[in-house]
Amino acid sequence: MFSFPLLLIWSAWSFSFARLILAISLIFHGWPKIKNIKGTAEWMSNNNFKPGIFWAIIVAILEFVGGIFLIFGFLVQLIALLLLIQFIIIIVWKIIKKENFSSIEIDLLILVIAFILFLNGGGQLALDNIF
Repeated sequence: MFSFPLLLIWSAWSFSFARLILAISLIFHGWPKIKNIKGTAEWMSNNNFKPGIFWAIIVAILEFVGGIFLIFGFLVQLIALLLLIQFIIIIVWKIIKKENFSSIEIDLLILVIAFILFLNGGGQLALDNIF
């Protein structure tokens, strides 16, 4: 197998990079849910996630606060597990609604990154390594 030996010294840092990219995405999508929790709750209720306010709070906190935790590498595997659950539900829901692949491709990428972080942790630059 052909590899780039010089790059292998950086491979352990790849988990930190993946964690940071996921965190930024989650914060970016979680903040509007927190700012408009009533609208998020209404959307949840209209899409049969009831009670809407309960699920809106759970999703908003998981995405925004979970994203902040991921930036620092705190509770990475727990946050990743919760994201796995959330994004499996999202993907199944979209498949049931017969949405096309382009509507789930980003969700699949998030699911895969969460799965990798769940199995491997947050990388070398994570607070989890200190505790």
